[in-house]
Amino acid sequence: MKLVSIQARTGQRRGYEMTDLWTPQALEAATGGRLVGAARPIGGASIDTRTLQPGDLFFAIRGEARDGHDFVAAALERGAGAAVVGAARAEEFYQSGPVLAVPGEGPDPVLDAMRAIGRAARARTGAQVVAVTGSVGKTGTKEALRHVLAGQGPTHASVASYNNHWGVPLTLARMPAETRYGVFEIGMNHAHEILPLTAEVRPDVALITTVEPVHIEHFPSLAAIADAKGEIFSGLKPGGVAVINRDNPNFSRLLAHAQASPAGRVITFGEHEAADVRALRIVVRPDLSVVDAVVMGQPVTYQLGTAGRHTAMNSLGVLAVIHALGADLAEAALALARLSPPVGRGARTALHLPGGEAWLVDESYNANPASARAALATLAGIETGPRGRRIAVLGDMLELGPTSETQHRGLAEAVESHGIDLVFTAGTRMGHLFEALPIGRRGIAAGASDDLVEPLAKLLRPGDALMVKGSNSMRMGRIVEALKARYADAAAQRDSPRTATP
Repeated sequence: MKLVSIQARTGQRRGYEMTDLWTPQALEAATGGRLVGAARPIGGASIDTRTLQPGDLFFAIRGEARDGHDFVAAALERGAGAAVVGAARAEEFYQSGPVLAVPGEGPDPVLDAMRAIGRAARARTGAQVVAVTGSVGKTGTKEALRHVLAGQGPTHASVASYNNHWGVPLTLARMPAETRYGVFEIGMNHAHEILPLTAEVRPDVALITTVEPVHIEHFPSLAAIADAKGEIFSGLKPGGVAVINRDNPNFSRLLAHAQASPAGRVITFGEHEAADVRALRIVVRPDLSVVDAVVMGQPVTYQLGTAGRHTAMNSLGVLAVIHALGADLAEAALALARLSPPVGRGARTALHLPGGEAWLVDESYNANPASARAALATLAGIETGPRGRRIAVLGDMLELGPTSETQHRGLAEAVESHGIDLVFTAGTRMGHLFEALPIGRRGIAAGASDDLVEPLAKLLRPGDALMVKGSNSMRMGRIVEALKARYADAAAQRDSPRTATP
């Protein structure tokens, strides 16, 4: 049949033939449930009626605010292949359409059923599976792996940052049997959260990008965060490969976790002279990076289609995984040149102002001290116009515990060293940074992101480069969308600013 590319319905799929994702018999076998009514062909899976597509299997899981059972009728009306519901409530929906009634005594039988279907998906596939975690760079690294592996075989990967207790099993449930490579992002903000997720994924290769003081308010120390990240290796299939950042100060601790796991091999990456995948030279430009590396003794020079030293370092981890999988290293290195940043993680847009252009760098997805410093470094590398300024718009960084004020104030050094001209802040925590800055570098300190839209719109002038970053709850993306709506259109989207001499 015709090859297709499906992203929204079943994760990120490349090169698949159009086949049913699940049969009724397989669903009943996996869950111990009973299908009532004739299920329509099932091609995807969903927990959200707002994004549900015809043919999706709808899981009526319980959210923090709402119970998915409240949306079953709407899901079936929109064409869901079937709805997975708790047996205790199944009769409510028999007249609405096909339902899979699942048993269970726990707080959420439907979530348990989704996990069971995820385990069945993992058991039926012959795919090589990769799991990715880390304090910074999880999603970008996952996307880079998806990008390079998609050219080498049918590849399935997590959508966005579906990396938690429901995102991982949902991604597994969406994985087609014919997958060749699976890439799963696994996150946490407390100890022991990774353990059950890596046990579900059962990766052949597990990668930790780095360990930084992120979610530190939930941990007694940075070492404890390293221990939590190291949990990912416990789920490795026997003889699997652990991939570790050799440059990280917690390397020895992570190595101990790998050695105590079922891993049969450890591959390291970084600039350390002992790294198995080692960067000899990294040239960072505003719109790309060039890396001279040695991969398991083999010289490799490649171009990376995203800017920033941090992404260049993570690309070494990507090549380490490619080697561990036995995939084509040369093809992967070439594919990295075509990589573009995920939404909210460095995407650039030209803003058309009266008299010329300014550049908007969207780093709004999330923020922590390490990623904020990396974003400031990237902003510093953008070439501005004759009267252009480098402007940072920063929102609060959350879950930093007692170190919050110090961590926010500490960004002042990075602002100074990278020559950022103006800083605008949103939130009381980032106000500590504002107070630590020289008066000449202060823009406006606001309570919320919305309060900065008009001042920024009036301030911008041709030649400026403006970067927006903050924790998700600060809704910094509203600034990005407002400026794009006012000054950009589809024809104005560009890949990046012009390149400056490194």
